[in-house]
Amino acid sequence: MKWNQIELEKVNYESKPVLQQLLEFYQYDCSDFESYDLNQHGCYGYKYLDHYWTEEGRFPFFIKVDGVLAGFALVNDYCYTDADFSMAEFFVVKKYRNTGVGTYATQILLERFPGEWEVVQTPNNLPAQRFWKKVIGHFTNQQYKEYPMGVGAWSGPIIRFSSVQEPYYFEISI
Repeated sequence: MKWNQIELEKVNYESKPVLQQLLEFYQYDCSDFESYDLNQHGCYGYKYLDHYWTEEGRFPFFIKVDGVLAGFALVNDYCYTDADFSMAEFFVVKKYRNTGVGTYATQILLERFPGEWEVVQTPNNLPAQRFWKKVIGHFTNQQYKEYPMGVGAWSGPIIRFSSVQEPYYFEISI
C-alpha cells in the first residue's frame, strides 16, 4: 500500500462523535484481550472521553493517511511512572496496520511531545506489546526501560523511555 502523507490532527470538540465511534472499533478490537461489556445501547463507551476537552494534560489526535481517517492517539500526563506523557490509547484501523502508519504516527507524536514517556499495555495484548517494543526500540536505539509487571495500580507491562534523546530514524518500507 502506498501513501503520500501521514498526519496527526488535533481532535476538536465538534469532532468528538467521530472519535467516539473510532473508540468503539478500538474497544471491539481490544475485547479479545479485555473483558469489556456492551452497555444497554450496544456500545462499549469510554469514560474518559469528555476529559480530553475538560482537563489539562490530555491531547486527542486523529491519525490521517492522505486525508483519510486511519486511527487515533490519546496522549495524557496521567502516568504510573514519573514520566511526562503517557500513550493512553492508540489505534490504527486494520487496513493501515503493518504498513508503517502506526510507526510514523508514533514518531510524529514523540517529536511533538519531547520528554519522558510511558506506554502501558494490556497483559494479554501480545500484538500491541510486540508493536510498542519494536517502535520504541527503533526510535530510541533500544534505550528504554521495561516494567514487565507494571507499576502501582497498573499490572501490565510498561515501557518507559525518553523522546528527548537524539532519535534513531529509520526508513519505512512498504
